[in-house]
Amino acid sequence: MSGVRSEISDTGNVTPVQIHQSFLLSRRAPRPDPRLLRRGLELFAAISLCGVAVLVAYYLIRFGDRVDVLLSPFLHLHWAWVPVGLVLASMDWVGGGLRLWVCTRYVHPGVKLRDMILAGGFGAWAAYLTPFQSGSAPMSMWVMKRAGVPVPVALSSIFMTFVATVGFFAIAGPLAVWLGAGKSLATHGLVLGITLYDLFKTSLTIFGIIGLLMLTAVVFPGFVKRLIQRLAVRFAHRSPNAAERMEKLSGGVDRAHDCMVAFGSPKGLATLLLAIVISAPSHANKLLAGYVTMRILGIPADFTDILLLQTLISFLLYFAPTPGGSGLAELTSAAVMSLYVPRELTPSYTLIWRFINSYATVIVGSLIFWYWLRRGLIGREEAVGLA
Repeated sequence: MSGVRSEISDTGNVTPVQIHQSFLLSRRAPRPDPRLLRRGLELFAAISLCGVAVLVAYYLIRFGDRVDVLLSPFLHLHWAWVPVGLVLASMDWVGGGLRLWVCTRYVHPGVKLRDMILAGGFGAWAAYLTPFQSGSAPMSMWVMKRAGVPVPVALSSIFMTFVATVGFFAIAGPLAVWLGAGKSLATHGLVLGITLYDLFKTSLTIFGIIGLLMLTAVVFPGFVKRLIQRLAVRFAHRSPNAAERMEKLSGGVDRAHDCMVAFGSPKGLATLLLAIVISAPSHANKLLAGYVTMRILGIPADFTDILLLQTLISFLLYFAPTPGGSGLAELTSAAVMSLYVPRELTPSYTLIWRFINSYATVIVGSLIFWYWLRRGLIGREEAVGLA
């Protein structure tokens, strides 16, 4: 590790292979807490069901006891669009895993795409089961560690995928606005003269600011490293336990800093640019689920306007306090999409839409995770929480 640091100081650059070799010293990985994930799954299911139940109750009251209003849409689906919806539902795994593989292989040569698909999918799965998506990074790091990727490398790679996400929205959003897309949204007012188009541009501005801050971390990794180290010193003065933890943190920060230096090189920035491009299929299930769901139900849809509305909903739910935005997602989508979705079709639209953008990932991830538990692939101490 010291050799890598000396070469960085001498040349101002570092190769991915050197990063890979220096990070082999790291052996400690975060472990998922099955109890937390189980509670998250239960809470996600309960709140989601409550959100759907509220919508169903509202429309049963509005249309009387006509249950056929809720069931008939499922008897007249446009089945040609169903496979498209299933492909979109897999993008949390395939698209997210491909992007994570592109970022990780740059600093950890030889990593397998299959392992990164699992890491990307499980990261999305844990994000849906925890508030504010807080479980995504730890779960992805744990799966990556199982695949032989050192923790600092995994953390830096995951951070770069988040940078790519913000960069994608920060680029695609203004480009869509500049091309005049979604101007019809300006005719739909909310309150106090605020339109959906105004809300879209405001949320886009917030993502743009976050993107600039993250780009600063990539271009000036030394500044971020010094800031973290200063905070670590302050915490270390509080107690001996804090000092020991901060010492371990400083070692990880050094390794992560070397990784960020590698991403700041021309090849690293090219890798980041490729990750931004791959962010399109990576987030396809969130951005295109609304349009595909409408086509499944046979509802006429303007692709551009629906895409912007889905982007707006993604922005609003990105840091939702409930697991996977459960409850909030169902009600927010019903309110925003009421501009295009007939009221009698809202419950069926909501169920299909949520299956594509989250339910499918939650179901598949849960089945694989419990299979690992039963086969003893996670470890006895981690399975205690499910006993």
